[in-house]
Amino acid sequence: MPIIPKKHEMPTQAPEVRARNFDEVALGYTAEIAVEEAQRCLNCKNRPCVSGCPVNVNIPDFIAQIAKGDFEGAYQTIQQTSSLPAVCGRVCPQETQCESKCTLGVKFEPVGIGRLERFVADWHNANITEVPQKPESNGHRVAIVGSGPSGLTCAGDLAKKGYEVTVYEALHTAGGVLVYGIPEFRLPKTIVAKEVDSLKALGVTFETNVIIGKTLTIDELFEMGYEAVFVGSGAGLPNFMNIPGESFKGVYSANEFLTRSNLMKAYRDDSDTPIMKGGYVAVVGGGNVAMDAARTALRLGAEQVYIVYRRSLEELPARREEVEHAEEEGIEFELLCAPTEILGFNNPEDPRDPRNGFVTGMRCVRMELGEPDAGGRRRPVEIPGSEFELHVDTVVMAIGTSPNPLIKSTTEGLEVNRKGGIIVNEDGLTSREGVYAGGDAVTGAATVISAMGAGKTAAAAIDKAIMGK
Repeated sequence: MPIIPKKHEMPTQAPEVRARNFDEVALGYTAEIAVEEAQRCLNCKNRPCVSGCPVNVNIPDFIAQIAKGDFEGAYQTIQQTSSLPAVCGRVCPQETQCESKCTLGVKFEPVGIGRLERFVADWHNANITEVPQKPESNGHRVAIVGSGPSGLTCAGDLAKKGYEVTVYEALHTAGGVLVYGIPEFRLPKTIVAKEVDSLKALGVTFETNVIIGKTLTIDELFEMGYEAVFVGSGAGLPNFMNIPGESFKGVYSANEFLTRSNLMKAYRDDSDTPIMKGGYVAVVGGGNVAMDAARTALRLGAEQVYIVYRRSLEELPARREEVEHAEEEGIEFELLCAPTEILGFNNPEDPRDPRNGFVTGMRCVRMELGEPDAGGRRRPVEIPGSEFELHVDTVVMAIGTSPNPLIKSTTEGLEVNRKGGIIVNEDGLTSREGVYAGGDAVTGAATVISAMGAGKTAAAAIDKAIMGK
């Protein structure tokens, strides 16, 4: 059979339709398309794609099962190493991980590994009603701080080994960044809830509205009888540019903007969660979070949305697919452009004027790429005399996040680096005995799958340490 050079396209909603609704953009492969895509796999003996997966999913085996029509078998193969296949199939950057290692990709487009993983997970969720069976308890207890991808992965791996696991989540819903950070149109929250329910079936307990560092401390968790603690609290502290005007009404961090929409459902007509809707919106940044914020603003009714990024299109760190979707939906890219000041309305003659303090625009400057910096990226350099004003009503800062300092400030002996990330060894062990950490709490903002890999590593180390005693 001749090789099909290109991966099968992912069916999507039409741009003009999806730009004004929160339904999932990608519609998923049909069974027929999935089988045809799976048949493109060369089933290499050295399996390079597996080395590109942070959780080492047995990719050739599950794809071979799809090619034979054994969709449930493929799901069970993925489940051996990944607790969140429906999530990973949607949001992982496969193009820079497993698919970048695909041998077929040397001459043609790589196999659509992520699209096939999503298909398998969706097929299982739609057709299989049986829930996982809780393993027999081994009598040991572990606490997990945070219910994001690293925490859920660590909890799942330990629960499968018989540990009594409790996950403590600061918000009112389990899922961490999967529910507050990633929009419905990219990751439906029913998908996350399904994955959480699977962990509950394994015996994992979830305690929401518990802030570790305030409600309880790490020390108190040990006093409660937990033998190990895994910290997967994420990177929830937003960064700002520290330019004039960031305190005006209508300026959001991407964290706040997306949390209000995703977790607090501000996009619904019956929601009483306040959020700026309509008008002209500027999103500062070029990563996946910036794309999520911009596309969310559009769906909330914005007349025009700008992505303001200080480098060129080639340097945009967001996934190419998300950039293409944003362009198709009509979002305008102001590239090689940097904000210098946020402008606001002020009526000195009437301090009670309701317009006072609200954003009216953003002063920017054009940039050009100069010499490479220490990391090899060409440094943006301001072009003299290129200042201009962008008329906007809302500004969303999506320039990164840092680990929340609460846990480190309430836990003695926990070493952190200069950026606030918890310092760990290769097993995820911190400077405190029995305390492990992983994901964004260690690395700063990174990918879902890398956080999952850290949770998996820590789970194995926790099991080895406890059973070794």
